[in-house]
Amino acid sequence: MLIIKVQEGEKIDKALKRYKRKFRNTKIQQELRDRKQYTKPSVKRREEVQKARYKEQLITTA
Repeated sequence: MLIIKVQEGEKIDKALKRYKRKFRNTKIQQELRDRKQYTKPSVKRREEVQKARYKEQLITTA
């Protein structure tokens, strides 16, 4: 559970912004999306390799 302490006199917008940043950094939403459907380990590995190839290609062409 994420806990955000709001300082006295602090605007709620600023606290919400901190909450959203903390939520994004913990990658909870991504984990929930991944758990919606099962992905075989071989498929996960294949996607990782494809992603690595793409990143490598971007570095070499730049």
